[in-house]
Amino acid sequence: MNKKLDTPVIEGLYKAILTLKNVEECKAFFEDLCTITELQSMAQRMEVAKLLHNNEIYSDVAKKTGASTATISRVSRCLNYGNDGYLLALERLGGKENV
Repeated sequence: MNKKLDTPVIEGLYKAILTLKNVEECKAFFEDLCTITELQSMAQRMEVAKLLHNNEIYSDVAKKTGASTATISRVSRCLNYGNDGYLLALERLGGKENV
């Protein structure tokens, strides 16, 4: 994990997120916390991760999501060399084929 992100304030944010019990609570929290653009960017990155995890090629991912090649590359690096956060979430959402 990135040591620069290991602060009490950021840990407090993570703990707040873990208190949320359902999608409606998440919607309310994230809509208050983030701008529309920030939410759209995070959702786009998650969709990119899903498509890459399902072995889609960059050009198809770009067409389907509208993501830049820089965004696709960054998500790919995280999937291949990151902390496995995307993979954990994708697997918990239903495995490779069902996500």
